[in-house]
Amino acid sequence: MISQTISHVKGATDSRLITQTIGDLFDRAVDKYSDRELLVVCDQGRRWTYAEFAEKVTACAAGLLSLGLEPGDRVGLWAPNCAEWVITQYATAKAGLIQVNINPAYRLTELEYVLNKVECKALITSEIFKSSAYIAMLQELAPELATCAPGKLKSEKLPHLTTLIRLGTDKTAGFYNFDDVIRRAQAGDFARLKSVQASLKPGDAINIQFTSGTTGAPKGATLTHHNILNNGYFVGQAMNFTEQDRLCIPVPLYHCFGMVMGSLTCVTHGACMVFPGEGFDPAQTLKAVSDEKCTALHGVPTMFIAELDLPDLTSYDLGTLRTGIMAGASCPIEVMKRVFTEMNMTEVTIAYGMTETSPVSFQSSTDDTLDKRVSTVGRIHPHVEIKIIDEGGDITPRGIQGELCTRGYSVMKGYWADETQTAATIDKDGWMHTGDLAVLDEGGYCNIVGRLKDMVIRGGENIYPREVEEYFHGHSKIQDAQVFGVPDEKYVEELCIWICLKPGEQATEEDMRDFCKGQIAHYKIPRYVRFVDEFPMTVTGKIQKFKMRQQMIDDLKLQEIRTA
Repeated sequence: MISQTISHVKGATDSRLITQTIGDLFDRAVDKYSDRELLVVCDQGRRWTYAEFAEKVTACAAGLLSLGLEPGDRVGLWAPNCAEWVITQYATAKAGLIQVNINPAYRLTELEYVLNKVECKALITSEIFKSSAYIAMLQELAPELATCAPGKLKSEKLPHLTTLIRLGTDKTAGFYNFDDVIRRAQAGDFARLKSVQASLKPGDAINIQFTSGTTGAPKGATLTHHNILNNGYFVGQAMNFTEQDRLCIPVPLYHCFGMVMGSLTCVTHGACMVFPGEGFDPAQTLKAVSDEKCTALHGVPTMFIAELDLPDLTSYDLGTLRTGIMAGASCPIEVMKRVFTEMNMTEVTIAYGMTETSPVSFQSSTDDTLDKRVSTVGRIHPHVEIKIIDEGGDITPRGIQGELCTRGYSVMKGYWADETQTAATIDKDGWMHTGDLAVLDEGGYCNIVGRLKDMVIRGGENIYPREVEEYFHGHSKIQDAQVFGVPDEKYVEELCIWICLKPGEQATEEDMRDFCKGQIAHYKIPRYVRFVDEFPMTVTGKIQKFKMRQQMIDDLKLQEIRTA
């Protein structure tokens, strides 16, 4: 029997929305929790209280203004997790500079695109991380750096970028050093910072996060103080966070998971954030939890699987763990049960959202039953409204799937400099169309059952096949290419590409992978490459990726992954 209750629900309004800017709330938190620890970065040996951290943030903000940057200017941040990343997050917010999060895995093509798309005036970067040599890539894109003074770049390929700032103590032609920027501010710069901060409004854009685009190029989701500050607060509220909590954050800061659900969640609740290292390492993560007596831990299912698979798992003291968030991809049911029993995370929550909604719309509660936490993404967040609609735009009855749409404070301002894509995603009534297929039950619990969009989620990383396909279309030997996901035990999904070569051309799988190296992020490089003469199609010419996927599953003897 179909329910007569419709799939439309609004979140509670008991807790008032925060109506401050990030900078103002940060200052209030510093006053209230000044002597409590705010930031621990294990691999850097950094440990600062709220008051100590605030000194660096304020000096950095004034230093950035001293370089000639103005409120509203875009400042790119291209680095792995580190203390400087968190300093920059709050410094740019206080100075009214729009921070542009750049994925540490980006390579030349992606970097050039995003810097130019939002017209970044400044860029803060590491020298190197894993296989990415950031400064070397910038020198390749902008050879003018070799002969320009810091802050004076005039680049043919990056015409808007003038100021580059590098982390570390080594000197590089054309770059300021991050620590020098912190030290350069004078009394006048601090006075100007105070004036600028006072002029900012909660609705001002303060952050741009790129999300891969279904039309090929990444889109810059533009978020405000109001968006991300409130989302961070309500995420913490769902975990019953207080100033006694210590959150281990092995997820990347460039993503909402680290920056909002990690950093801002801590600051809005007076808690401490603990970063194990630059990138995820399961042993390093559990050591940080043990050494720092963390009460909460974030991660995508792949991370928790890696932690649980450590041969010396029982040697880590995880007794202080209580809660945290598992998000980014569907969680295998058995993994969730082990997180409960073997990691002591009996109050772990599941969250669902997207970058464009700051990000969380649904989250389970710490006291939800195990069944609800392994089979749904919880219930609606405060001050958020959702509906599930059918193909005709009508709201479905409870229990019937349709496209999930969301509305409220958390919806982004839009995609930066892309009115067409914004209008295609946010309708005239303010509803954000997620492209995700969902079902809402009678109790208001939501289950994400599929995707209208053609997205692949590999280990928590969102990959839009169209973007990868368009990159491969740039290969001189390729006539057409189709990308889709196949099941994988480790990452839940892996990328597969079917390629039709031009007549008379020959190529190998290795040729295709070599074409990607250094140009697109490693997780977008297809694991499986197959050369075919044609694709399965409908009579109307639509490509049937589901048939291609099933054929690969059969040929490779893959198993579908059972997920919550």
